[in-house]
Amino acid sequence: MLKIQNISFSYSKELTINEGTFSLEKGKNLAIIGESGCGKSTLLKLIYGLHDLKDGHIFWNDIEILGPKFNLIPGMDFMKYLAQDFDLMPFITVAENVGKYLSNIYPEQKQARILELLDIVEMNEFANIKVKYLSGGQMQRVAIARVLALEPEVLLLDEPFSHIDNFRKNTLRRKLFSYLKQQQITTLIATHDSTDILSFADEVLVIKNGEVIDEGSPLKIYQNPKNKYVASLFGDVNELVVNGVLNFVYSHQLEIVPDSDLKVEILNSYFRGSHYLIECNYKGELLFFENNEAIRKGNILYLKIK
Repeated sequence: MLKIQNISFSYSKELTINEGTFSLEKGKNLAIIGESGCGKSTLLKLIYGLHDLKDGHIFWNDIEILGPKFNLIPGMDFMKYLAQDFDLMPFITVAENVGKYLSNIYPEQKQARILELLDIVEMNEFANIKVKYLSGGQMQRVAIARVLALEPEVLLLDEPFSHIDNFRKNTLRRKLFSYLKQQQITTLIATHDSTDILSFADEVLVIKNGEVIDEGSPLKIYQNPKNKYVASLFGDVNELVVNGVLNFVYSHQLEIVPDSDLKVEILNSYFRGSHYLIECNYKGELLFFENNEAIRKGNILYLKIK
């Protein structure tokens, strides 16, 4: 089990991570979410041992993870960390990058392992191409394959799909997270994309200004957000008071009805492919709901929560 106990860290006077505490069982996938600059990437670096903690402790099973003050080479052998800069070698091939840390004693097994990993990230056809000729998205896929090569016990992924085209991203997510589950690799993923969270994470950690403000299963966090900040990480959300109680209502949870107390004026319709996101005015505040068709600007409609 991974245990993070009351950790704090700062680059300067202000704390970047403040008294973070959580745990994760072996083989589970934890998604760390929050706005840019909230401390997601720093948290992964601390868990990997790239910085020294100000306070607190981090353990993997009975092994305490320590920073550069205690290790000549920062990082832990049983972990792999995929940063946003990839850290690939540009003048050797894709296959050579992926197999760089694999043993040469059994070349046939090494080659089979490289091809297996390239298949997961759909880069087989580029095996003999030098990395310097790849696009950013292709480099990111190679970097993912390389961190998987030695089958780490713990895998830390920092925005692992940020450079990858949407049409390929969905397939890659399914193949990668399925592989991680099969291999029982404990995974922490820092992300801003709710698709990484809802479909694949076992647990979610929400961070704001370096503090953990919510945690639980994706279903729990999504259905019962503590505040608008948490809810907004999953899409367009409205604040509505119903019977004196403040509710956070996602755009898909509103529908048009003949009459209600929720009277709105249409401002804009945004095409989203499967539906339109409708922007409207409700008592001087912006409100969003979804509809199958665009609605003319200026129309007056009534809504209710489904």
